[in-house]
Amino acid sequence: MSVTRHVRLVQRSVPIATRPVEVEVLAREAGLHPDLVQRFLRLGLVELGDVGAPARLARAARLRRDLGLSYAGAILACDLLDRIDELEERLRRYEPLRNRPR
Repeated sequence: MSVTRHVRLVQRSVPIATRPVEVEVLAREAGLHPDLVQRFLRLGLVELGDVGAPARLARAARLRRDLGLSYAGAILACDLLDRIDELEERLRRYEPLRNRPR
């Protein structure tokens, strides 16, 4: 776990602008303009190298476009939606245990 944190600290210490190829690839995967991806990176929505980054970026962009949310609002909504997904997954794991005959 501490290794992951160390890697993330190293990634954050390198300015986003110095890694344009990674930003371009991420933008292509998310279907977004690289400038928008850079803005979300600076705001902390995702980090370069995160496995789920393209989907999270696309979701935030859709929330902004479809609901007219601000950048901060889209990030907050993404965080809350991720938390809901996590809680629903926990509930699905718990329900089979609860429904077993005693």
